[in-house]
Amino acid sequence: MDDIILKPVGHVLNSVKTKKDDSWGGDISKIVLSDEYCGGLAGLEDFSHCIIIFYLDKAEYIKEKHLQRRPRNREDMPLTGIFAQRGKDRPNHIGITCVEIVSVTDKELTVRGLDAVDMTPVLDIKPYFPDYDKRDASVPEWVTRLMQNYF
Repeated sequence: MDDIILKPVGHVLNSVKTKKDDSWGGDISKIVLSDEYCGGLAGLEDFSHCIIIFYLDKAEYIKEKHLQRRPRNREDMPLTGIFAQRGKDRPNHIGITCVEIVSVTDKELTVRGLDAVDMTPVLDIKPYFPDYDKRDASVPEWVTRLMQNYF
C-alpha cells in the first residue's frame, strides 16, 4: 500500500504545553485555519459541537510498549490492545475528539474540551451530526473508571 499524505488545515492554540492524561474539560483551544481554508467554517456557528481530527505529532508509538498495555499505565486497568483504547501513542498518531463550539470566526474556531496540546496540527473539522455520530453503545466497566476526571 502506498503512503498516505495529509496536509493540516490549521493548528491548535492553547495553554497546554505538554501531554497530559486528564482534566481536559475546562481547556479552551483555538483552531487557527491556514489561509487557504479561510471561509471554510461558515455555518459551523449553528452547531453546538464538532469533531476535530488531529495529528498527534508528539506521540511515540513503540510496539513493545504500546501494542498491548494498561490504559494510561494504570494498574487498576486491564491489559488491552492499542485498538481497544484511545491512547495517544498510536501507530498512525491520529486523534479525534468531539468538542463544544465556543465561537466561530472566518479563520478561527474556539472550542472546549479538545485533548490536544498547543500547536498540534489539525487535519479536519466536521460538524457533529447526532444521526451519524450518536449511538446506543456499550463499553466495558473499566472505561467508566478511566474517564472519571478526563473532561
